[in-house]
Amino acid sequence: MHLAQMNVAQLLAPADDPRIADFIDGLEPINALADAAPGFVWRMQANEDDPRELLSYEHDDFLATTLSVWESREALWNFVYRSAHLDYLRRRREWFHHIAEPYSVMWWIPEGHRPTTAEGFARLEVLRAQGPGPEAFTFKDFYDAAEATPMPRHISSWVPSPQTT
Repeated sequence: MHLAQMNVAQLLAPADDPRIADFIDGLEPINALADAAPGFVWRMQANEDDPRELLSYEHDDFLATTLSVWESREALWNFVYRSAHLDYLRRRREWFHHIAEPYSVMWWIPEGHRPTTAEGFARLEVLRAQGPGPEAFTFKDFYDAAEATPMPRHISSWVPSPQTT
């Protein structure tokens, strides 16, 4: 099993706004750092030719999304908290609105599976509605792969509406 992880964040301004410039300028080096990190498997990219392009959800240009797959919790943890990524994480309030509900979710997937943003949003909705569990969890409330549960088919095909993001 591999660990899928998705973050969502609401930008304070459009991506071409000078207030967001440091974040946009950091996308290429931070994504390159992730790509080279031990335990990194895959990440969804908005545009392989432009590493500065944000992965946003189709109905909201201000909603920035990351979706990645890792070999383990430790590999993801080391990238998030023990690399240059942490410097950008510490600055998130400069670029993003504060979100009072969970904005990051993890879940276990079979090796070789590439999750979709719809799958990630479905997992995030489960986390927000039910709290952490084997099908949707966080670093703080983590479930190992032996506890993983598949999502019911009608939930895994869920697509967010503007009211739920």
